[in-house]
Amino acid sequence: MNEQLIRRISINTEVMVGKPVIQGTRIPVELIVRMLAQGISESEILQEYPRLQPDDIRAALAYAAHVLAHEDVFPVAA
Repeated sequence: MNEQLIRRISINTEVMVGKPVIQGTRIPVELIVRMLAQGISESEILQEYPRLQPDDIRAALAYAAHVLAHEDVFPVAA
């Protein structure tokens, strides 16, 4: 994952109970990814959350991709 994008994500137990958020905000990565999945455009997200920058949205997606790429999957017998 791009190191500059990683710096935009913060995990702190004192902020949003430790959920990953955009650095300096209380905006969870999950919220951004969910909004994109619902078809909300980047420009609409940026209008709704004026503190965000386009790179914050890319950072949220990069973080989500990183988490999924490193997810442990255990086969379950049927």
